[in-house]
Amino acid sequence: MAATIYLHWSATPYTWVRSGAYHTIVAGDGHLHRLHSYTIDLNAHTWRRNSNAVAISCACMGGVPDPWTIPPTDAQIEAMCREAAAVARSWGWSADDITIQRVMTHAEAASNRDGRILHDNYGPVAWGGSGERWDFMQLRKGGPDDGGAVLRQKIRAYLRGEAPASGSTGSTGGSMAPAPLAFRRRSTMTARSRQLAVEIDIHGTSWALAADLLSLYDIPYEWNPLQRRLLIGSNDVAPFYRDDAVQESIGHPLFEMALQGGSAPVILRGILRPDAAGEAAAAAARDAAGDATSGAAFSRAWCRVLEFAEEFGISVTYQPFALGERRGG
Repeated sequence: MAATIYLHWSATPYTWVRSGAYHTIVAGDGHLHRLHSYTIDLNAHTWRRNSNAVAISCACMGGVPDPWTIPPTDAQIEAMCREAAAVARSWGWSADDITIQRVMTHAEAASNRDGRILHDNYGPVAWGGSGERWDFMQLRKGGPDDGGAVLRQKIRAYLRGEAPASGSTGSTGGSMAPAPLAFRRRSTMTARSRQLAVEIDIHGTSWALAADLLSLYDIPYEWNPLQRRLLIGSNDVAPFYRDDAVQESIGHPLFEMALQGGSAPVILRGILRPDAAGEAAAAAARDAAGDATSGAAFSRAWCRVLEFAEEFGISVTYQPFALGERRGG
């Protein structure tokens, strides 16, 4: 079966998180819990459609007796659509590829509305089904049954780099753009017995340019500007799936660091910050030299130092915070 993204709700409270059924669960506040690699198949999210498929689910619609007492929030819907767009982008899809054959709600899949008759219709009664699954047929109580079409429109907008109109679903929970994470000072730290330039955010977390860290540890890489991805030429990295991974709520545009390959998993996510003094000139110099990894966005790609160390098996010491050698594992 062709690669497909399925959009679900879990029929639970907003805080429900459990591994096994879905690759990612979106909490009520829009926080993404990425539980499984998108490169593996899970067995129980969409009947007879689990192969070569990704399942993203909003934790909602668990009200009893009325599911709509816990409706999908705007924050959830936007986060789910952004994540679906990120998965599609990692597969090389464009906005034109976001069709019902490739991105479906569980309601649409259950009713075989993609034209593939894979099973009996267990979708919404309004679509001739048994009513067992009706995820996102509607985005709000009493609303039209165009939920899938609206979600695909949002995903297309994210793939085009557009910001979908906020509050357009009629559900609870606003979707105002978050304030960007603030940085308070520049500093240096020791990494592999050398000095590494870092910036400290308001929470005391150290960030460094991804290019500096990768070069310091002799890790080959290539910048893909279309996907906002740093592609890593390394075969000894086993990505974590972190609950504290960088989220859209950080308020900065994101980039992804991933292994090379068409459907390689994401290693970590970082941010694209406005050019600091000297970075724009350095990017221009790389451009003039014909460096394929250069570019304005690449020169602004920052990641959390400790997260980078943990993902790449780099030894860490504290007081003072310093990075050692890359030991792996």
